[in-house]
Amino acid sequence: MVKNILLIISGSIASYKALELIRLLRQEGAAVRAILTAGGAEFITPLAVSSLTGTPTYTDLFSLKDEVEMGHIRLSREAEAIIVAPASADLLAKMAQGRADDLASAVLLAADKPVWIAPAMNHRMWAHPATRRNIAQLTADGVRLVGPVEGEMACGEYGPGRMADPAEIVRHVMQGKARRSGKAGSLKGKTALVTAGPTQEPIDDVRFLGNRSSGRQGYAIAGALAMAGAKVTLVSGPTFLRAPEGVTCIPVMTAQEMYDAALGVLPVDMAVCTAAVADWTPEAALPGKLKKRRNAAPPELRLRETPDILAAISKHKQRPALVAGFAAEAGELEKQASEKRMRKGCDWILANDISGGRVFGEERTELLFITEDAAEPWGCLSKQEAAARLVEEAEKYFLGKG
Repeated sequence: MVKNILLIISGSIASYKALELIRLLRQEGAAVRAILTAGGAEFITPLAVSSLTGTPTYTDLFSLKDEVEMGHIRLSREAEAIIVAPASADLLAKMAQGRADDLASAVLLAADKPVWIAPAMNHRMWAHPATRRNIAQLTADGVRLVGPVEGEMACGEYGPGRMADPAEIVRHVMQGKARRSGKAGSLKGKTALVTAGPTQEPIDDVRFLGNRSSGRQGYAIAGALAMAGAKVTLVSGPTFLRAPEGVTCIPVMTAQEMYDAALGVLPVDMAVCTAAVADWTPEAALPGKLKKRRNAAPPELRLRETPDILAAISKHKQRPALVAGFAAEAGELEKQASEKRMRKGCDWILANDISGGRVFGEERTELLFITEDAAEPWGCLSKQEAAARLVEEAEKYFLGKG
């Protein structure tokens, strides 16, 4: 367990969450020191931070007392771990560039201990290519990422960019489970296939059979794998989502198109099948638009089964070393999902309960992680957090195989 933690609080409306983070860390028995940047001090005060840490809050690189003692070096060396929460876009850029023009960035440049970052910013700032480059550089340098998660922003917009929940940050730091990249367990050099979204099976030129899948979970997994160093191909049904930075996206419409595209990507090191593929498709799509006619019976719709993508990948002659699937079940979750894992021939199943219309399109999900040996509840997570958790498991899997 980590006992001595240095917390860096940078400028974001999410700075107030750092106070709860301090409380939870101390509840775990950790001693916490804090650095409050000038931006962070616009939102919370040094007094509020010190009241919870029980220690002075550091703010100035050129404090005479601290610099006589080489304060930024001492702060870095005396901590067992450093957490940057919230991590603003500005501080992430400084870290990626190796700048040291204030106390926080100087301490981080001198750090020889594990560093966790919990980004917080507007979703457009998070999606900007400059931020993606900075995050890619930091994770390649071994910095550990927690979040961000999707949600409503202080500006009223919605999307990924909210700081991870303080309890989630504590879990990562205390249990050492934050996603790594560029160190032992990295997915650098691995190739991955991810399927995501719904399929649309045409009835005529206007109508189709479909489902409520938003594609968010698959896109989050594709992005998390790419940021962990993997070369990722995303085969996606129709969604309104933008492919994550660095991910090759193959758009498809029907189950057959997804099947052909997914198998065409093989061989890969791992495959994660999150797509909600239609189980049936009309035997033949009718040309034009079916008309509703007065006093006439509705047309008869004859269906046939669609190809089983997860089973085909699991039993393919070029089978990936690791194959994971998702199971949306309504009742007897563990039993149904375990049977599906055996039937499909995959290594892992991530199961969620869709009773009452839950999961599809929602921000959060509750997963049961099923392997050959165990069934582990992951609890309620954002889809970004679930993606990061899956990447951790994949890293451990390949590290064990190495």
